[in-house]
Amino acid sequence: MSFPRLLQSDYVDHEERQAELENMEFQVFRMRENMKEISKKYDIVGIDQTKQDHWVIVFKDANEDQAQIMVNDCKRPFKGHWDSCMQVEFKDERTVHIADIKGHEDQGYGSILMNYLKDLVRDYNFQYITGDLVERDWDHLNRLTYFYEKHNFEVDVDNDAQKGEIIWYGDL
Repeated sequence: MSFPRLLQSDYVDHEERQAELENMEFQVFRMRENMKEISKKYDIVGIDQTKQDHWVIVFKDANEDQAQIMVNDCKRPFKGHWDSCMQVEFKDERTVHIADIKGHEDQGYGSILMNYLKDLVRDYNFQYITGDLVERDWDHLNRLTYFYEKHNFEVDVDNDAQKGEIIWYGDL
């Protein structure tokens, strides 16, 4: 539960409210400690909350050809591993290509990563985000299609060849 919802909720008794406040306090403490560790090796680009109201740290590792945007959930200590990662390639001066998204599904991490990727694209004046759907994606194609369409991508799927493409032209 988020802090504002916790304060406004009439359905939470005192013990539940106290437990939620202690959980939030612990996550903030963990966030501070994780940020110290992450910043030793990576660039921290932000903090956010998942749809389950967990605090996460968003960080990146980039060079001129590619980048990784990663998420660390503050419910656990940072041990050098991310909870979710988006790998992208800078194809040309106008296009960023999503090579892969890794991590746990249905946690909200992918949406957080996508929003930070869009910020990166805007900050560096890229115009497009592209990606490929490949055969290994076919067992979860509906979920991927929903995800990309939710983020305003055009999704083109060839079911016979089990491949497809995605493209984002900006939030029009």
